[in-house]
Amino acid sequence: MIARYQVVWTDAAASDYESLLTYVTLQSGVRRAIALDQKLQRAIDSLGAIPLRCRIVPELRLEGLDVYREFIVRPYRLMFRIRGRDLVLLAVVDGRRDLQELLVERALMA
Repeated sequence: MIARYQVVWTDAAASDYESLLTYVTLQSGVRRAIALDQKLQRAIDSLGAIPLRCRIVPELRLEGLDVYREFIVRPYRLMFRIRGRDLVLLAVVDGRRDLQELLVERALMA
């Protein structure tokens, strides 16, 4: 039996998720948002089983940070790190966004 990781949401990831679904609802309607929610929830649930299958975030690897991983659910990036038996979900972002810009924004808000 495969040991599962407990998925733990950060406030930032929860806020990302809520903002994303609100945006999709306003732009494409409730049905589209519900479908996206279901798709992302399935992906997030699957992370608990085999998180090491996911790649290290390339932009952060270039900076020498290799503890951050991501699961791509096109066009979204689910970014996380593993701490013991917890999989800490850090961000749910549109993959078309500049990650450097996002990190600077988050640093300024902290």
